[in-house]
Amino acid sequence: METPTPDPYDLLGVGIGPFNLSLAALADRAAGLSTLFCEARPEFRWHPGMLVEGARMQVPFLADLVSLVDPTSPWSFLNYLREQDRLFPFYFAERFQLPRREYDHYCRWAAERLPACRFGTEVTALRWTEGLFAAELTDTATGARRTVRARNAVLGVGTRPVLPEAFGALAGHPRAWHSADYLDRRGELDDARDITVVGSGQSGAEVFLDLLRRRGADGTRLRWLTRTRALAPMEYSKLGLEHFTPDYTRYFHTLPAAVRDELVTAQWQLHKAASAETLAEIHDHLYERTIGRPIDSAPVEITPGTAVTEARPGPRGGLELRCRHVDSAAEHLLRTDAVVLATGYRAARPALLGPLAALIDWDEAGRYRVGLDHRVATLPELTGGLYVQNAELHTHGVGTPDLGLGAHRAAVILNAVAGRTVHRLPARTAWTGFAPPAPAAPHPGDGAAAPTSTDGPGATATATAPTGFPRPQEWPRAAAASR
Repeated sequence: METPTPDPYDLLGVGIGPFNLSLAALADRAAGLSTLFCEARPEFRWHPGMLVEGARMQVPFLADLVSLVDPTSPWSFLNYLREQDRLFPFYFAERFQLPRREYDHYCRWAAERLPACRFGTEVTALRWTEGLFAAELTDTATGARRTVRARNAVLGVGTRPVLPEAFGALAGHPRAWHSADYLDRRGELDDARDITVVGSGQSGAEVFLDLLRRRGADGTRLRWLTRTRALAPMEYSKLGLEHFTPDYTRYFHTLPAAVRDELVTAQWQLHKAASAETLAEIHDHLYERTIGRPIDSAPVEITPGTAVTEARPGPRGGLELRCRHVDSAAEHLLRTDAVVLATGYRAARPALLGPLAALIDWDEAGRYRVGLDHRVATLPELTGGLYVQNAELHTHGVGTPDLGLGAHRAAVILNAVAGRTVHRLPARTAWTGFAPPAPAAPHPGDGAAAPTSTDGPGATATATAPTGFPRPQEWPRAAAASR
């Protein structure tokens, strides 16, 4: 029989997606640390609407819950394969990128076995009282309520589908919905003879490819609209991928907020584009389909550089999209039977934070101010650690939603909560130096005193590692995030 964990917990996790699941897995063997992770859903589910057959991850299998921090963990993907008797099939498959369905199954395997994970348990409110977080929990099956206390809390509630403003008039329309619901609602498109996909990222590419495969031979017109001027592939060069390292995160965090916001937008090809493989599959499908026929014989339209400025219900149950060509500013009206919006996701403030809202130091845009260790800045009276996962794109950069940094972020949070090194992390992870080099130290012969070198906590900001970053002990600490 499982021994009840004493209350208060050292760490309460709100939401169980891949990132909080990673934290639960890395905390599982942390001696003397009590944790609880709560999820309202009855079981683990990872983007179930996009588990399209044949779709693959965009990161290697080592971007699992633990391996990039602790490859010896029993919660690694390789150990999952061993438990499933799939090591040899995986070995012979020779694929670094997993099928999405297998990654989902791996996460469910871990979530069902980690003793700290509680599904069907919704955190409805989070308060700060008597020096502790008090979380109101509701059993989603029975409605029973209880309160647990914790010294620290981490929000891993995920992001929400984005409905662009131009589509506001179609909110709730049965023929216009987000790609997050694609598999659940794909059957509703069976009688549509003209289908439009909006969005140039991986989700848009996968939905369009799936529709090509399923509806390519029945005469249905399939259209792919993107505001982006080109269907450029995701940046996947080896040095380009160093933007998804802790080194780049540390550099990005030092930049002024306005510069960070500009960078996130400018770096769309690092985190919002489709994979080159998916784009190639679309091209291959169209190539095969038009053998022996004119290239324009297939009822397919791929139109980048086209923004939808207004969408509304049309005649006979259809939809009307008013479009503007980005380069020429020419406008046209497009009529279609259905729209799938592959328009991304965005972090949103969860309602459960209502009781804490006045104690959080929000930035000018109403977003969290987040320290390098992912701790949210709060007013002085809130002395516990409130952390976020995948809600800090504006402070930590393009690696925020990337699964490859999930285990590292979880380890950073766990080390901060424990106040000790539970998991040793590397001081250097990239060959690229993102920051400018520090000013050269004056030569003793120039008449200036040479700086004293020290590796202790008082090391000066001009002491540099080989990449030009401040030495690890000088990076901002948890205390800097709490006000």
